[in-house]
Amino acid sequence: MNLEQQLEIIIQDAANYGVPAIVVEQAIAPVLKLFADQLQHLEYYVLQNLAEDWVLTTITNHQLQQDKKVIYAFVSVQDAATFQGKINPDLMAMPISVIQLLFRLFSLQQVDSIIFLEDSQNLSRGIEIKRDRLAELIQQQIQQLGSIPPNIA
Repeated sequence: MNLEQQLEIIIQDAANYGVPAIVVEQAIAPVLKLFADQLQHLEYYVLQNLAEDWVLTTITNHQLQQDKKVIYAFVSVQDAATFQGKINPDLMAMPISVIQLLFRLFSLQQVDSIIFLEDSQNLSRGIEIKRDRLAELIQQQIQQLGSIPPNIA
């Protein structure tokens, strides 16, 4: 499924999220597309536990004495399965479209970023997309629409 098809799905499902379709179409979708265009793949694999919750990883920056919670997005099931150096039978790698992944990031308050691991040969480097930056750009787009629906602000 290409990016345009993925965007059309979230626009059509807007009511299920309690958001007017016009807001998704004119404010949220363009920002999601902007971020998705920086990535190399249309689909990624995210680790989930048996309760189907995404696996959060806490990364500590000792120099800044700061923690952040991230979700890793992998280009293959194999990358996800072997990322931590061992196979965990309580985790499974589930495919998700890049637009859906970014859309969910927007609403996940407990997540600081998603790190997209684009290169199977080097899983120590990735492209980080920060939730607060994504949310900031979406809020700017919504404000440009003229009026902010009460359930968005």
